[in-house]
Amino acid sequence: MSIVVQKFGGTSVADAERIRRAARTAVQAKRAGQQVVMVVSARGKKTDELVGLASEITDQPRPREMDMLLSTGEQESVALMAMAVHELGEEAISLTGAQIGVRTDGSHTKARIISISTQRMKDALDAGQIVIAAGFQGVDEDFNITTLGRGGSDTTAAALAAALDAELCEIYTDVEGVFTTDPRVVACATKVERVSYDEMLELASLGAGVMHSRSIEFAKKYRVNLRVKPSFADGPGTLISSEPANPAPMVTGLAFVRSEARVSLIGIPDQPGVMSRIFSLLSENRIPVDMVVQNVGVAGTANVSFTVAEDDLKKTLAVAATATHDLGGTVQHNPNLSKLSVVGHGMQTHTGVAAQMFRVLSDRSVNISIVTTSEIKISVLIDHKLCDLAVNAVHEGFQLSQELDQTPHVGVPSEVSRRMTRKDTSELEADIVSRLSGMEEIVVSDVYSDTDQARVTITQLHDHPGVAAEVFSAVADGGVLVDMIIQNVALDGKANISFTVPPTDVARTIEALRMPLLKHGESQVSCDERIGKISVVGIGLRSHTDVGARMFHALGDGGINVQMVNTSEIKVSIVVAADQTAVALKALQKSFNLTPNADN
Repeated sequence: MSIVVQKFGGTSVADAERIRRAARTAVQAKRAGQQVVMVVSARGKKTDELVGLASEITDQPRPREMDMLLSTGEQESVALMAMAVHELGEEAISLTGAQIGVRTDGSHTKARIISISTQRMKDALDAGQIVIAAGFQGVDEDFNITTLGRGGSDTTAAALAAALDAELCEIYTDVEGVFTTDPRVVACATKVERVSYDEMLELASLGAGVMHSRSIEFAKKYRVNLRVKPSFADGPGTLISSEPANPAPMVTGLAFVRSEARVSLIGIPDQPGVMSRIFSLLSENRIPVDMVVQNVGVAGTANVSFTVAEDDLKKTLAVAATATHDLGGTVQHNPNLSKLSVVGHGMQTHTGVAAQMFRVLSDRSVNISIVTTSEIKISVLIDHKLCDLAVNAVHEGFQLSQELDQTPHVGVPSEVSRRMTRKDTSELEADIVSRLSGMEEIVVSDVYSDTDQARVTITQLHDHPGVAAEVFSAVADGGVLVDMIIQNVALDGKANISFTVPPTDVARTIEALRMPLLKHGESQVSCDERIGKISVVGIGLRSHTDVGARMFHALGDGGINVQMVNTSEIKVSIVVAADQTAVALKALQKSFNLTPNADN
């Protein structure tokens, strides 16, 4: 008999009628022949109410006691849900995180799952009971109650589905599924029928709001099929699985984060070990960074920018001050920024996606501060006051309000899509997962190099809306497929942009840029036809703050200088000198305990 896990969020259990509706959903599945595990959140605004009560007692509650307090919200919900199931004539048992056997580390208010003991749940299921599990919580090795932090109930559901080898994990929420963007901002946003783990990771962490990235990481790691469904009506929702829609649309969705803060270290030494020092400090202070951008150094110095949540800005500035005190340079920051990203597997084989995005923003006079890309994502940093304008413009520009394009796109496969035909990364991930000691450990499934790349850098561009559109429209018109794109923060009104292309396209790229750069009289184009790009690919790269520290520490110890950095949720890519590629690859494979592959 197959197992289905059904998760109901706070709005889905906000009152008695909604609790009864959720109970009917579970009972219907059981009577259809499935074994059912429900994961239930605290009701409605219950968590906010408890946080408010705590603030009336103290301004600085201890994390352990906050976990003890907040866990009562889910305990209330599971008991009420069990009563509702009983009223429908079925047997059910409510269980806390501790009773389920969710064991976590001791990081109160943001614990990570180490293991789940499934025997009690399996016994209850075999006895014909519906198991009603409290989401968001577990216990550490000393039996202290812990909570999993933001998105904790989603994480619990995906983890239970993984541990029980469930056929499906259904996430019931107050929306119809995953949309092309937030329908509260774009009224004509449309529901997506199917999305891949990788696409959803990019969308979840970038503000899509339906699910938290940790739950998607679990699903990808353990190959759990997720389906986001409406709790208020019947509907198929959105399937989240290993494969994207076939054929993949050029752009699947658009995500944004309203409140990002940028921190830039300006004029730091362009030498080995510098990035290691910066990221070691960030890791020691448990500061998760989002976008990380380093462009090519000039005259022995480099500039590094990264974004953090605005709540982490004060602590990050202290870390940045320590770093520049040790290394030299100065610190700049801007708290009033938003990040906007387009995501889609189809852009791997379609030229001009970046140019189209930049052109749309330019037409609305939206200036771009920072650009970073991956094979399935393009992210830009913009003024937060222009966020809604930009979201609507880009959504319209890619025609995401229409039915997703099902016509196969013709183009040249990117480096990653070519690589996937040579190596089944899912088998690699499965092998690594089988050796994990903790369920939420990071999975670095691959470290690989690409020496079939050349770098083109344009300096001294006038920093105004449309400059990136001018550059990449010209490149796209020249038929050149761009891989990495990096634009760091402008200094003194001048912006620098670097990107990588196949070495055979360098001359064509420079010729394509000749006309648009005439209006930038001081601009200069340089290139390096022999570079090494190295990528670390895996699950949990952003949610584990020590990944960058480990990566750059290994490179620094090897005397390898990092020329460029580009990040996404599932990959960190760097550029090094061509003659250092093999050494850098070996150092990173050793750091992440990976066996060298013949393809490298």
